Amino acid sequence: MKSLLLSGYNHLEIADMPMPSVGPDEVLVRVAACGICGSDVHGYDGSSGRRIPPIVMGHEAAGTIESIGADVRNFKAGDHVTFDSTVYCGRCAYCAAGEVNLCDNRQVIGVSCGDYRRHGAFAEFVVVPQRILYHLPANIPFSEAAMLEAVSVALHAVRVSEPKGGESALIIGAGMIGLLTLQAARAAGCKQVFISDVDATRLKLAEQAGADKTLHASGAELLSEIHKLTGRRGVDLVFEAVGRNETVSTAIDCARKGGTVTLIGNITPEVMLPLQKVVSRQIRLQGSCASSGEYPQAIELMANGKIQVNPLITAVASLEEGPHWFERLHAREPNLMKIILTPRPQ
Repeated sequence: MKSLLLSGYNHLEIADMPMPSVGPDEVLVRVAACGICGSDVHGYDGSSGRRIPPIVMGHEAAGTIESIGADVRNFKAGDHVTFDSTVYCGRCAYCAAGEVNLCDNRQVIGVSCGDYRRHGAFAEFVVVPQRILYHLPANIPFSEAAMLEAVSVALHAVRVSEPKGGESALIIGAGMIGLLTLQAARAAGCKQVFISDVDATRLKLAEQAGADKTLHASGAELLSEIHKLTGRRGVDLVFEAVGRNETVSTAIDCARKGGTVTLIGNITPEVMLPLQKVVSRQIRLQGSCASSGEYPQAIELMANGKIQVNPLITAVASLEEGPHWFERLHAREPNLMKIILTPRPQ
């Protein structure tokens, strides 16, 4: 089968690879669309350490079931499906508690990190266990369905922040996850949703996505703007979707006393923590990892139009164009958001 293979760091090639075998509880999916995630770009150059070549990357995907294993129930050949990026074991204490994103035996599709190698969906076919599969409604096209994984991540970040409704919220970072978190916060009942970024082009997308106020600011300037908007109180919830020292610090500053700062961004492995601010202002710091059961909600919100992803898709391109798009994304070319690759002729 045709695959986009990371054969070495900074080198992708179209390769002919063996068709994957299907186990009793697995399905073979003919891939229709697969999105390039930021983590794939960091894997492409080796900076993440989680895409050790050779590996077929890609975990944001949708397609049609080609065949099923003997023990598969509720799915059949021809079904339109998407799937979680997390392959959880279903047996450990975390899985039993419904916290599948924290599974002791967690694997991620399209990841090779030394502990395991699991080929992904930048290929004509991919095999996944039935427990991570979801049916797609007819009104979600495959190109948009490939965004469901990212939507589920945003919904999880909002859920673990425990909004009750009526909150003010600030999203720092108007990248893909930030823009989806904006929509997820709105869907969860947040009354005011602000978003900040240093890229004015991204803030235009944020306006279209329903932000009450877009802030072309960072650091002390952003804090000043939030103080103006909230009467110096600060916001109830801050979603940090960048993952850098300065943005985490600003997130803490922008939260009200007793507020919550949810950390989604994960670029740098360590940041400095303004401990006295967190303690004396009783700020709750909440980490958010992947998703854990939010796929049905993501599908529902996209199907009914409450979360819209089409404006965030920059291009739908062939698998053969994949190396070119990875180069452009790696070079941080401006005005690029989500690139969807498809093995099918366009």
